[in-house]
Amino acid sequence: MNKGSDRRGLSRSDEETRLAELRRLKPAAARPPGVSRERHHRLARECYCDQVNVAFTLCVANNVSLFSDNEIVSTFVTFLSAAVEKHDCIVLIYCFMPNHVHLLLKGRRDSSDTWAAVTLFKQRTGFWLGRYRPRVNWQKDFYDHIIRLEEDLGAQVRYIAGNPVRKGLVKDWQQYPFTNSIGVDLNAVIRDTITL
Repeated sequence: MNKGSDRRGLSRSDEETRLAELRRLKPAAARPPGVSRERHHRLARECYCDQVNVAFTLCVANNVSLFSDNEIVSTFVTFLSAAVEKHDCIVLIYCFMPNHVHLLLKGRRDSSDTWAAVTLFKQRTGFWLGRYRPRVNWQKDFYDHIIRLEEDLGAQVRYIAGNPVRKGLVKDWQQYPFTNSIGVDLNAVIRDTITL
């Protein structure tokens, strides 16, 4: 066996090529079962700015039931209020389900940024989780849907309000303690969107 090869007879350059190929393949192969690839947003950041309506769903990693405690939900609502205020948005409706949260944000002005508001909310609550619930994390990304038509806005509000009912947590959406709005009256939002 010469010095330039290993015991399988591969030269140093062959081995480096093989290792480079393994490194290239490693991210997909190294992902634990059940962990999905990072989701990249298909729309440009500008689409989340201005006076737009955007529905977001943020999930707790590993399906952990975090939002069954009044104190935790209240803390997260405080973080959400600060984030939407900073980025000039309102929350038409939010619903903290046990392992995820639905948000429907509306930009109030041309300078509003719904994506930045949700990102700030996730950062601040992620820091809080690291400090007070170190074994609980958000999933890396979130789901979003830009609502283009007024009819879609009413359907989205009704979907979010009805989520606890569909999951069997309450019989009427108004009984669920973790559904509300920020910067607007939720009953007015429901009333106005039902007529659409």
